[in-house]
Amino acid sequence: MRAPLPAAPVPIPGAGPSAGAARGTGGAMAGIKALISLSFGGAVGLMFLMLGCALPQYNQYWPLFVLFFYILSPIPYCIARRLVDDTDATSNACKELAIFLTTGIVVSAFGLPIVFARAELIYWGACALVLTGNTVIFATILGFFLVFGSNDDFSWQQW
Repeated sequence: MRAPLPAAPVPIPGAGPSAGAARGTGGAMAGIKALISLSFGGAVGLMFLMLGCALPQYNQYWPLFVLFFYILSPIPYCIARRLVDDTDATSNACKELAIFLTTGIVVSAFGLPIVFARAELIYWGACALVLTGNTVIFATILGFFLVFGSNDDFSWQQW
C-alpha cells in the first residue's frame, strides 16, 4: 500500500526563493549585476565617443571635450544630497537648483558636438556617434543614481 501524501508541502531548510536573502547574498548579487551592467553601459558609451573621434574618416579629437561634462554632471546633485535632509517631503530649493544645474550640463554636452559640426570642426557622422555616446553615458549615470542612490542597506557608499 502507498503512504498518504502530506496535506502541505514540507519546507526544506536552505531552499526556496528567500534562501539567498536569508544568508545575505541575494541583495549583494543583485548589486554586483547592476554594477556590471552599468560599467558595460559606460564602456559602450565611451566606445561611441572614441569612434566619433578616431575613425580614419573623422580623425578629429574635439568631441573629447564632452568628457568634462560627464565628470561635472553628477557633482551638483551629489553636493545637494549631502547638504539636504531627505526627511522633508516637500520640494527643496537646494535640490531643485542642483537638478537645474545638472540639466544645463547635460544639455551642454549634447549641444557642444552640434556646435562643432555646424562650425565644421567635426563631421556630422562623428557628431551622431558622439550624441549616441552621450545618450548611453547619461543613461548609465542616471541608472547609477537610480540603483545606488537610495539610502537602504545596499548603496554606492559601500563601494
